[in-house]
Amino acid sequence: MSNTTQTALTFTIGGELEINRLGYGGMQLTGPGVWGDAPDRETAKKVLQTAVESGVNFIDTADSYGPHTNEVLIADALHPYPNGLIIATKGGFDRTGPNQWIPNGRPEHIREAIEGSLQRLKVDRIDLWQLHRFDPKVPVEETLAPVVEAIQVGKIRHVGLSEVGIEDIERAEKVLPIVSVQNLYNLGNRRWEDVLDYTVQRGMAFIPWYPLASGPDKLASKIQAIASKHQATTAQIALAWLLKRAPNILLIPGTSSLTHLNENLAADKIELSDEDFAALAKA
Repeated sequence: MSNTTQTALTFTIGGELEINRLGYGGMQLTGPGVWGDAPDRETAKKVLQTAVESGVNFIDTADSYGPHTNEVLIADALHPYPNGLIIATKGGFDRTGPNQWIPNGRPEHIREAIEGSLQRLKVDRIDLWQLHRFDPKVPVEETLAPVVEAIQVGKIRHVGLSEVGIEDIERAEKVLPIVSVQNLYNLGNRRWEDVLDYTVQRGMAFIPWYPLASGPDKLASKIQAIASKHQATTAQIALAWLLKRAPNILLIPGTSSLTHLNENLAADKIELSDEDFAALAKA
């Protein structure tokens, strides 16, 4: 495991898109089970607007959130988009109901997903489109064929993958360049440590989903002790640890609360010492 002593606050995706490393994930602005629209749509729009006003320039969503409602909400809240705002979306799931996620990598589905996202987000080009999952029933080369077509005609700028291993990344890269990986990763769940280190070596962005799942209860006292020292919340410490863990990590904590949004966005003000970092890593 490696970490940087000084925490950089930006990372450049694909050699051209400079991202503030504390971004925002839109998934929680949906109904229960990530199904249906945000219960309080006006507050949800305010959360998105406040995030951008506070310096967030990277928002993560997916066509499957709602499904579709999250992309529409983002456009309603933020379009016309300010210069420099990067909205990343994903495709590759069928949704049949709350908490139901069925991988669908059929080329016709991916093609429809891309076109739908363009329309719902009201953009001519998606800056970062991510394959939500590999479909075990469809070779990824077939899944990515319409993505290559979309890049060629200017509808997609960069491509990322989600919940993948190193072999998956290398297989996809035989089809097109990959600039980011979005895997489950947080202080309490570091299953994808090898993939994170691989993305560091390759200069790819690593986007942890579920970044605030701080893991087993045994971590609570360790986090709380360090949080008290920094006059911070345990959530802020968990985010600060991720920022320090690797310079390519982009954080997308999601919330439907303005209070929690502001709390999360203050995490980049916390500079953990190397001792703090090591103590949390060993907890």
